[in-house]
Amino acid sequence: MISSDDLRFFALLASHTSLAATARALHVTPPSVTQRLQLLEEKLQIKLLHRQGKHTSLTDEGQLLSERAILILAEMEDLHQTLSQQKHSLVGRLKILAPFGFGNQYVAPLAAQFQAQHRNLSVELELSDNPKHQPSQAWDLIIHIGELHDSTMIKSVLAKNQRFLCAAPSYLEKFGQPKTLQELRQHHCLALRENAEDVTLWRLRLNGKQKDETLRISPQLASNDGRVVKQWALDGYGIMLRSEWDVAAEINTGQLVKILPRYKLPNADIVALLGSKEAQRSARTMQFLDELKRSLNPAPWQN
Repeated sequence: MISSDDLRFFALLASHTSLAATARALHVTPPSVTQRLQLLEEKLQIKLLHRQGKHTSLTDEGQLLSERAILILAEMEDLHQTLSQQKHSLVGRLKILAPFGFGNQYVAPLAAQFQAQHRNLSVELELSDNPKHQPSQAWDLIIHIGELHDSTMIKSVLAKNQRFLCAAPSYLEKFGQPKTLQELRQHHCLALRENAEDVTLWRLRLNGKQKDETLRISPQLASNDGRVVKQWALDGYGIMLRSEWDVAAEINTGQLVKILPRYKLPNADIVALLGSKEAQRSARTMQFLDELKRSLNPAPWQN
């Protein structure tokens, strides 16, 4: 019979793409992970994992075990939490995935405050701008900005968020401000590579029109770090497409100037993604979500 420790081990293993990554997460050696996996497979008399070079993938049986393990562990933690309610405290572990910039500025401080209010609770916050590479089952809550690829999860809108094209006054003084999309093609453009989006295809819609126009840029500078791209723009290296939450302050102070203000870009609302099954949504998750919504209403960048 498998134990809860076996379930925790396999749930963690299933959330990584290699045995080496699992070993790093457990702070052990890869051979010890391999040995533990073999013991679990022998105990169950089934193969749980395919190995393809350095990478791994779940067998059908492994996928089933992973899904059931997550549900069982969630139920166990909820039971623990229910038994501890007489102490009026949240317990267990809250795992949050958020984008780098937004997570650092708005989620991280709240996560620390939330844990300080609930001393029996541990909070794990991971920042990543490539959420598609992270299995959604590994997280209690995912904060996402932009185009949504996984429609199986429950979406809760945290704040409205526009996107703008903008550049520093120093850049515009040197190269001029484009008045049309055709003129924009001749400018230095900056690209932020995040969320596995096609970041070199900009979609804009002229006010009053019903159809988007598209512009394929050839960025002179590109990065996967929004802070880097923003600093490039502030330093006058080019025009960037960026979210309101990140540039509203600089636009208000004149450090950045909106480009083609008669055009509107697709919104990139800030949302929280939750597991589609109620058993995956614990009290600690829902309470943190409530706190997050309160902290973003009204949106701090719109004040």
